[in-house]
Amino acid sequence: MMYGYAWDLTTPLTYAASILPILLIGLTVTLQAAAAGFALALVLGLVFALLRRSRIKAVALTTAFVVEFLRDTPLLVQLFFLYYVLPDYGITLPAFLTGVIALGLQYSAYTSEVYRGGIEAIPRGQWEAATALNMTRWQTYRDIVIPQMVPRIVPTMGNYLVAMLKETPVLSVVTVLEMLGLANMIGERTFEYLVPLSMVGIIFLLLTLICSAGIHRLEKVLPKAGIPLR
Repeated sequence: MMYGYAWDLTTPLTYAASILPILLIGLTVTLQAAAAGFALALVLGLVFALLRRSRIKAVALTTAFVVEFLRDTPLLVQLFFLYYVLPDYGITLPAFLTGVIALGLQYSAYTSEVYRGGIEAIPRGQWEAATALNMTRWQTYRDIVIPQMVPRIVPTMGNYLVAMLKETPVLSVVTVLEMLGLANMIGERTFEYLVPLSMVGIIFLLLTLICSAGIHRLEKVLPKAGIPLR
């Protein structure tokens, strides 16, 4: 990607301007990984939360163990397992997909707890009322639980999105050329790390501020009483 690229090291500003296009390519990969990983975490987290409420004790206990395992083991260990161990058993995944799966698995453990807390915050009387009205389990979740749960969990889910975004540089250890990985490659070729790493830090700061502002805005937009689904 960078062979033959002209770096202008005359001043820090010209150096920054010359490497910005490369870092923006890495930024695209960073955003794609965070978006895909968080989408996976939201889906898996909801599945785990519902399975933990299963009336079948074995299912609930097994799910609780899986969630605890994912939450209590480092992301880097999970990433290395997917990237280096699975190929020994005939399962080889692209580096980017491996990173997305690792992020999704790790954060699904956290989002499942958020979902579970949101579900359990619904007063027991509302569950009993739904039963008395002969509502199905799906109708209960659609019309009663989810509309009240979503506004409550948005702030915490938003915090996890920001946290995942800041963890994407870990993917560089399995050759994913995200923003930090490209900054390191630039430093290796120019022997000057201060500018590229400082730029990465500033970009992450701006991303975090933008995400936080968006989440705060979303909190105000969502009605406190719940979201009508129909």
